[in-house]
Amino acid sequence: MKTFRTLLLMSLFTLGCGALQAAPKPDAVIPYKTTEQGELSLYVFYPDHKKPDQPTPAIVFFFGGGWVSGAPGQFYPQCAYLASRGMVAIAADYRTKNKQGTSPQECVKDGKSAIRWVREHAEELGIDPDKLAAGGGSAGGHVAAATALLDDYNDETDDLSVSCVPDALVLFNPVIDNGPNGYGYDRVQGYWETFSPMNNIDADAPPTIVFLGTKDHLIPVATAQGYQQRMQEAGVRCDLHLYEGQKHGFFNPGKGDSYTLTMIEADKFLASLGYLQGEPTLQAPAGG
Repeated sequence: MKTFRTLLLMSLFTLGCGALQAAPKPDAVIPYKTTEQGELSLYVFYPDHKKPDQPTPAIVFFFGGGWVSGAPGQFYPQCAYLASRGMVAIAADYRTKNKQGTSPQECVKDGKSAIRWVREHAEELGIDPDKLAAGGGSAGGHVAAATALLDDYNDETDDLSVSCVPDALVLFNPVIDNGPNGYGYDRVQGYWETFSPMNNIDADAPPTIVFLGTKDHLIPVATAQGYQQRMQEAGVRCDLHLYEGQKHGFFNPGKGDSYTLTMIEADKFLASLGYLQGEPTLQAPAGG
């Protein structure tokens, strides 16, 4: 396997929130679902020297793109880093409007299917099914949060006896409010109340960390603060990190220091839950 330093250098050739033109390469590509529009896969990054008989925590990332576009490669850099720290890290594909002609509902259905598949195949993946996190950016953050909070939008082909609820959430400028004043209401207004993570928080929500730029034109700071307040009122941990002057997609490599800063905080959050050991191996830039 390539070293993380090599993988990270490769990841710098990116196009912001979209698909990566040159990125770290996964160790395995595993189909997890067959749909009417085609097969969907998981792009898996394993820790170096991983032993099959020693299950490790894992995380599944969902890319952004407004439920319209995007590709799993967006989160390859984050996957490569977390794999270097000892987790099995996975970037999941899911259906989008541009590629498969589907609606936002199918995005969530696929997200739930991905979490269920990973948990059901935990033994062969070498992971701990009780330490399975989900993460994502923008609409991918919505998909991740939806797997944890929404009761509906389960694919009829799924084994519903397998939980799709992750044990932790790592969300980057996530779409979390789909109400009348939130993102995407025009597309989901017929079912927004059961589709909006903000409106479906309860005490069973997993511990969550949220990253947001203060100049995000899609996700207002007040939305993230409201989400945090509702989580805390439900008795659930929700860490909110705001980045002054940063815009939507600020966390991607090639966007300054924000990739490093957000991943250091994500590392600390996961370590606090027992998913990682020791200190982050990324170094904060001077003044960061």
